[in-house]
Amino acid sequence: MIAAHGPAISDEAFTRETLQQRLADAGPDALPAHFERCNFDEADLSQLDLRGARFTACSFAETLLGRAQLSDTRWAGCQARQARFDLADLTHAHFQECDLNNTQWARAKLASARFTGVKLTGAQFEDVSALGLVFEDSLLVGATLRSLSFRKQTLVRLDLTEADVSGCDFREAVFEGGSLRHAHLKLARFEGADLREVDLTGLRLADARLFKGATLSHGQAAALVAELGIRVI
Repeated sequence: MIAAHGPAISDEAFTRETLQQRLADAGPDALPAHFERCNFDEADLSQLDLRGARFTACSFAETLLGRAQLSDTRWAGCQARQARFDLADLTHAHFQECDLNNTQWARAKLASARFTGVKLTGAQFEDVSALGLVFEDSLLVGATLRSLSFRKQTLVRLDLTEADVSGCDFREAVFEGGSLRHAHLKLARFEGADLREVDLTGLRLADARLFKGATLSHGQAAALVAELGIRVI
């Protein structure tokens, strides 16, 4: 993991051209850049090499970052609604307390990436490389996460309300709080999962077979049986 950075670049607005010039001026042997409160809104930064860069309280609204080299980057308190990270390399990247609502991540490399305290409502994770990917204490309302593996993970306060988790692997996962309210669960796997603390509101009897081998609370089981018109006392 890259820890050292160059002097902070603060309170500037960048286009693709001005950012490329700044990186070129720093030279090939420069430490990874550190940007504070900089504005990259609507810029086309696709395919740029920003490996190891640090972004603090920066804005990337509707920014294009497709195919960018973003491994080992750190993002803290950034605003990046509707940004596109398609095919970007975000291996070992860490996003903390960022607004990433309605972002696009199709076929991005997210191995060992981490999202902590992040807003990802409506985000689209299609066909991503996700070995070691971690979400923690984050909003994923209405997000598309099809076929991702969370096997044996501890999932801390993930709000997956109305999210598409079809085909996801939750086997032996432990949910610490969070929500699966009205989530799309087709072909998801929950064998050995501990679901006692997660909100399962909207769970239908037709979904019950998905939870074979999972641990539910008494209240969750009662709600499921109530679908049959049976009261559990």
